[in-house]
Amino acid sequence: MTVRALWETQNVMDCIPDEIWDKEYAGSPLWQHVYHMLHKLDQWFINPRDEDFVEPPIHSPSLDDLETYPATRLGRSQMEEYFYTIKAKLSLYLNALHDEDLLQRPEHCEWTRFTLILAQYRHLHLHLGMLMGFVVCVTGLCPRTLDLGNDFPKGPYDPYL
Repeated sequence: MTVRALWETQNVMDCIPDEIWDKEYAGSPLWQHVYHMLHKLDQWFINPRDEDFVEPPIHSPSLDDLETYPATRLGRSQMEEYFYTIKAKLSLYLNALHDEDLLQRPEHCEWTRFTLILAQYRHLHLHLGMLMGFVVCVTGLCPRTLDLGNDFPKGPYDPYL
């Protein structure tokens, strides 16, 4: 399920037209919505209370807060690099996770690993839906999602439905 969710995340990011990368939606540039989504996935999927959590090099104070207008701008390549870092981190984490670990709480955390993972699926898909709406409004095209029974596209593919 995580592999599919991350594939869809990459596809939605790829479908964002350059002309709206900096356009404001609900008071924040579109790229900040992407960063917020990725940063929360990075921080909350494994353990939001991890005292050793290291902010990504592109982070600055409040950059992940959609209520605070960013003082800096992130480009598409910075966002893609951050996404690939998160994807690798989550892959390592999930491959090391055992069923019995899901009902355990990470250190200093009030929620179980299972709850954290489900919460991040919810949060990720909330923001993917918003981003897809922004893309549809501008292009008239809806980014592709994958049904559970469908294989991942191979080779060149149409990123829209």
